[in-house]
Amino acid sequence: MNKKRNISYSTILILVLCILTAILWVCNLFVGSVDIPAEEVVNALTGQPCAKESWRYIIIESRIPQAITALLAGCSLAVAGLLLQTTFNNPLAGPSILGIDTGAALGVAIVMLAGGSWVVGSGISGFFATILGAFLGAIAVLAVILFFSTFVRNNLMLLIIGMMVGYLTSSLISLLNFFASANQVHAYTMWGMGNLSGVSLEQLPWYSIASLCGLLIAFMLSKPLNAMLLGTRYAENLGVNISLTRNLLLLATGLLTATTTAFCGPITFIGLSVPHIARLLLRSSNHNTLLPVTMLCGAIVLLLCNMLSVIPGSNGIIPINAVTPLIGAPVIIYVIVNQKKINYFNG
Repeated sequence: MNKKRNISYSTILILVLCILTAILWVCNLFVGSVDIPAEEVVNALTGQPCAKESWRYIIIESRIPQAITALLAGCSLAVAGLLLQTTFNNPLAGPSILGIDTGAALGVAIVMLAGGSWVVGSGISGFFATILGAFLGAIAVLAVILFFSTFVRNNLMLLIIGMMVGYLTSSLISLLNFFASANQVHAYTMWGMGNLSGVSLEQLPWYSIASLCGLLIAFMLSKPLNAMLLGTRYAENLGVNISLTRNLLLLATGLLTATTTAFCGPITFIGLSVPHIARLLLRSSNHNTLLPVTMLCGAIVLLLCNMLSVIPGSNGIIPINAVTPLIGAPVIIYVIVNQKKINYFNG
């Protein structure tokens, strides 16, 4: 009876989260920094003529890609955080813990701060150079971590190596900032605040494919993740190849984090806090259900943050990294204060 009740609860929870995700996604189309009447939004979505052509352009070319980007970025960062927390058995592990996002930041810093004034402009060549720099920087750090993982068997030691790599990349970024011009530093600072509106309709398929590939790898690893919760020895007795599984987990995490950071900038707190929200809602560490719940919670949180970021309306858009801590920080504080009561890493 308990098993049937748990399955029923998880199914209902996933259904409710899917409905809430769909509602928030649609709301993102109606809310923005430009005040557009609801009927005009409907006209734009259904192909009917709008009172202003600029309104149709904003809906189709800006709000739809931004809503899809928020959906995918929330899913990607949340799942990346869950994979790391399970791999290292650490509730405070997140995408930044291995230095992957700081690697992406270093790649952007090299492009923006050492690449010349042409990158700082709004030209499309500078935009693609920024994305390429972020992706290559994140992949470079991931390659270093994967190299060390071949002979460092202890997860804690690998975690420490990732943190040290993050410190090294941060140091290089500080040096680049010191020697850069004021305009270059400003452009880099703005990128570091996070931006969900940087993915156009033309770039969206590439971002979607990369994100979905990372999510697919994560879902394929749900059974090994469940075994690893009980310890590496137990997992090995069940036939799990620990080394291969860990490398695939790092690859999926790197792909999800690198892709999102490259296109949207370093978005904070989603990967760290959302897995805890999912566990608190589900009250289970079974990754067969925890992965989809985490993915949906990540989408919901970032879609909500995206709506909150445009509340000022004509006064401007709040950087996304100024909004995410409002949700993420209280969750982490709650987890730390109640860590003795919360034991979902072993249950």
